[in-house]
Amino acid sequence: MEKDDKSALHVLDGVNQPSQVNPYLNFDIMPKPRQLKAEDYIQGIVAGDRVLLSQAITLIESSLPEHYKLAQSILEGCIPYSGNSIRIGITGVPGAGKSTFIEAFGKLLTAKGRKLAVLAIDPSSERSKGSILGDKTRMEELSVDNNAFIRPSPSAGTLGGVARKTGESLILCEAAGFDTIFVETVGVGQSETAVGNMVDFFLLLMISGAGDELQGIKRGIMEMADLIIINKADGDNLKRAELTKNQINNALTLFPPPPSGWKPKALTVSALFRENIENVWKLIHDYCSQTKENGYFDHNRTTQSQERFYSFMQEELLTSFYSDTIVNEKIKEAQNDMLCKKISAYQAGYKVLETYLKRKNK
Repeated sequence: MEKDDKSALHVLDGVNQPSQVNPYLNFDIMPKPRQLKAEDYIQGIVAGDRVLLSQAITLIESSLPEHYKLAQSILEGCIPYSGNSIRIGITGVPGAGKSTFIEAFGKLLTAKGRKLAVLAIDPSSERSKGSILGDKTRMEELSVDNNAFIRPSPSAGTLGGVARKTGESLILCEAAGFDTIFVETVGVGQSETAVGNMVDFFLLLMISGAGDELQGIKRGIMEMADLIIINKADGDNLKRAELTKNQINNALTLFPPPPSGWKPKALTVSALFRENIENVWKLIHDYCSQTKENGYFDHNRTTQSQERFYSFMQEELLTSFYSDTIVNEKIKEAQNDMLCKKISAYQAGYKVLETYLKRKNK
């Protein structure tokens, strides 16, 4: 087609874009960021530096070998400053309004002058292994509160809906001066009882009008719960919420008494309208007073420390076992023999373990 000079449609020559990198920039003379030592992190965390706290939690969660030693040194240095908080586990069925409740409850506590850390565990995808980590966007008020710190972490497939390093992150938050810690779990069912091994008080969120409420929650979690909250008790749902509360309170009388001596109960709240939230804090305060008086509070924390000790050893043994290249070769060999029906699964497993133990005894 011939070019029509009279046409108003013209394509102008583009402007050559400059380089995105300054050609006069000398990278050799640019100062390199200082590598922080464990003491730097510890001092910053104890002083309340949230940037260093976040960086330390990232090191704790990292699976890189070079981060492990530094993370453990930070953790060891923070332990003497930890233990001075109330640890509250919060779980519930999907759609129960956990994030809305945490924001309403958290704002109540920060208004009372308490310092709150929220360790929110997001479920990881089984396919991509990724997590959305969107809890800060759901807690708009709490995320900008100067007395609150929200740290979303991926569950990374860990049993119990609790991130593998949540216990260590909790210690760092306590060392940073947070006197109230929320551990929000992903709500995955009976395996969620893992959260009970790191908190003082276990809170279960439910909603009414979602079918048979007593069948919808596994008994294992209900037996662990120190308080069951029926959320969204407002508007047309108020009567159903009260009925659900009465049903659960009746069901709780059939459970064996917990070792804490505390009598669990159900309570209705409306996190959206922030109604009856004050009573939740009162019951938690009463629980802590009662269990500290009868000695269960300290006994429970001692038991939790022992369980973490054994859990850590099991985790390290598994890591050592599967990271051994010779053992991995033996696993493939024994597995092939088993699939060819030359040996049983027990014999295959014994051969692999025998190889590992001989290597460790050298």
